[in-house]
Amino acid sequence: MKKMLPWLVSLLLAITLIVSVGVYVWNHYLNGSDSKDPVAQAEESVKDVQAKPLSADELIKVTSELTDIKTNIADTTYVVVTGFIFQLDSEKSKEEFDKIKDIVVRPIINRALWVMKPEDLQGTKGKDQLYAGLINSINAVLTEGKVTKVELKDFIMQQV
Repeated sequence: MKKMLPWLVSLLLAITLIVSVGVYVWNHYLNGSDSKDPVAQAEESVKDVQAKPLSADELIKVTSELTDIKTNIADTTYVVVTGFIFQLDSEKSKEEFDKIKDIVVRPIINRALWVMKPEDLQGTKGKDQLYAGLINSINAVLTEGKVTKVELKDFIMQQV
């Protein structure tokens, strides 16, 4: 029995290690929670936010605008002039958003537009992916609350 004890301990450690690795792989790679799709990531980031109908006054308290964004897109022969409306989950998060919208959010929007092609911005699918990417990127920098909805206020795409 003395000679068999080290083998039993080694076998139990090996089984424990295999089970631990299996659980880790299942949770992080096979479960699908870490999706690369921006729409799925956006849905995941706001899944705990409850949608409730807001009155006009409540909506104004949690909504912020960022207008007059002018930039090129991936095809540098096109210029986009746009404005966005952001709905946040609380007044406190709106206050934080308003403080950083010109120095943090505007560059995030520019980066998102720089990689888009004209075809991506012509239909609703491309714009929905833009919204989802913006929600993911902006929520990553907010410390108070989350962006729950993004809409285009203005949109002009012109070839120069």
